[in-house]
Amino acid sequence: MNRVDFAPGGTNPPHIHPRATEVGLVTRGKLLVGIIGSLESGNRYYSKVLKAGETFVIPRGLMHFQFNVGKEEASMVVSFNSQNPGIVFVPLTMFGSSPPIPTPVLAKALRVDAQVVDLIKSKFTGGY
Repeated sequence: MNRVDFAPGGTNPPHIHPRATEVGLVTRGKLLVGIIGSLESGNRYYSKVLKAGETFVIPRGLMHFQFNVGKEEASMVVSFNSQNPGIVFVPLTMFGSSPPIPTPVLAKALRVDAQVVDLIKSKFTGGY
């Protein structure tokens, strides 16, 4: 189990747990919980603002995030159905790998100019 505290505007960035389903309970404040479905769902984005006392479930392997949409601090407690759920932070993985993913690969994959990729990469030197 983990407790996560969020400042106003704070986020738990998009990430994946490759080996576990996550169950969460919002204990304080208001959190936007977002899930991106699998390819079979058309990568459909599901979201809901949850307040203290409400719960959510994130199936294993789906990208998701939490974001404090309130003006006060928020907290949640999460539990996993594995003692080793793993975590892959999507932005850090894409833009902060060592050695870095070549800029032309990311530019083509993201359909943006190389300068945009280089700017984003510059924000992830040293991790989060």
